[in-house]
Amino acid sequence: MKLIYQVEDKPKFSQLIVFALQQLLAIMTATLVVPVIINGNVAAAIAKKEIEWQMTKPMSPAAALFGAGVGTLIYLFFTKRKSPVFLGSSFAFLGSLTSAFTGAATMALGYLGLILGAFIAGLVYVIISFVVKLRGTGWIEKLMPAVVIGPTVAIIGLALAVNAVGDLTTAIKANALTGTVATDPKIALLCGLVTLAVVMISSVYGKKSGKLIPFIYGILAGYVFALIVSHCGYMLKIPEMYIIPENAWDGFLVDGSVTFKSFISMPEFSFLNASGAFGDLNPTYFLTILVAYAPVAFVVFAEHIADHKNISSIIERDLLKDPGLDKTLLGDGVGSMVGAFFGGCPNTTYGESIGCVAITKNASVVTIFAAAIGAILISFFNPFIVFINSIPSCVMGGVCMALYGFIAVSGLKMIQQVDLNKNKNLFVVSVILISGVGGLEVSFNTSNGVITITKVACALILGILTNLILKNAPDEEVTEEKTEKKAKK
Repeated sequence: MKLIYQVEDKPKFSQLIVFALQQLLAIMTATLVVPVIINGNVAAAIAKKEIEWQMTKPMSPAAALFGAGVGTLIYLFFTKRKSPVFLGSSFAFLGSLTSAFTGAATMALGYLGLILGAFIAGLVYVIISFVVKLRGTGWIEKLMPAVVIGPTVAIIGLALAVNAVGDLTTAIKANALTGTVATDPKIALLCGLVTLAVVMISSVYGKKSGKLIPFIYGILAGYVFALIVSHCGYMLKIPEMYIIPENAWDGFLVDGSVTFKSFISMPEFSFLNASGAFGDLNPTYFLTILVAYAPVAFVVFAEHIADHKNISSIIERDLLKDPGLDKTLLGDGVGSMVGAFFGGCPNTTYGESIGCVAITKNASVVTIFAAAIGAILISFFNPFIVFINSIPSCVMGGVCMALYGFIAVSGLKMIQQVDLNKNKNLFVVSVILISGVGGLEVSFNTSNGVITITKVACALILGILTNLILKNAPDEEVTEEKTEKKAKK
């Protein structure tokens, strides 16, 4: 591919702003969606009385965007400005993020769990980076070949399917004329399907911007549709049509009026919400966070390698050699730690960012740097954040139908390179898929609470063990040939 701007090139300022905006739009939806989904999951757990405390301070999309910007800057520093990739909130850790809150005794401890989990995941990256520097990369393929990583990545998406379908039939509860009521699930479903339809049409039939930011178009279309339905509902006094609350934009007001803080405000950083929670930390909760984050970090590590192989082919430079896999892992790990300190979400390299480089033919690292600065600045712009918080669950459900599906399909694509005619490979894939789809989890009761190994973690562990047990299995083609020779004799 012939690039317009190579890695070290610097576009003109006017072009730089446009390119940076495209990068920002490409990664923004997914980055902001993660905290919104977690807030919904925790709210559902509270409604089911699985959590006794109330979520008085939801995760902040603005803080997640700030953390992504900071994490990207750190990544660019460690990779010596040679890798044009943006880091954003990782979907692979959605279950882990939810576990941090559902396993917490207090709200503050939940936020502390987010930070601890991100540090554990980042530490896995840092440790692997040092091992790679000392021993090379051969051991990685032996421990986690495609036959293990492919179905495990697929499970991440499939395990989230229930959340997507649940959101698709749910809207924000509105304090309306007849009190707090829930929207008719069928109307919410229609709104979600409108969102999904626009995403698909934009991606498949759209031109430059449509293919680049289909999720943005989908969210805007779904939001407008929800506004129209809600407005009609309020006029006709039909509670079942209340999708967006009348007070959805009250966050724009400060003490009932428009002030400077209505436009510029400080994000709710995770480290501020976690302050004072160390006294409540106990070994059981720490172990819960450990088993929720560490195994998933190995899965995301596989995605890290795949993403860097992809961007290397686009820029025609092997990033796994220069700056090296150890440098990219170190940048990703430390960037994820620092990013979660502010935003709560572990970061990962974004396929959307890589796709943006391919479509625009602009691999300039300066563009990524400008996009990271833009993410940090926008996180302080309150009207934008209020809008994000007002998006109905059904709209996000429409987006997640595609996003989660993409995660699952990306894992299944990895299996394409695996020979499933061999029983040993078939067993590995089967064990991972069935345990993951079936929701196998293992819990241990202790004096301080329950430690749970999540379904993704169980699937990965079982996959690795199965692969290790069968790795020395004789080649089936050779075995069949010997059997035929003995039969002839």
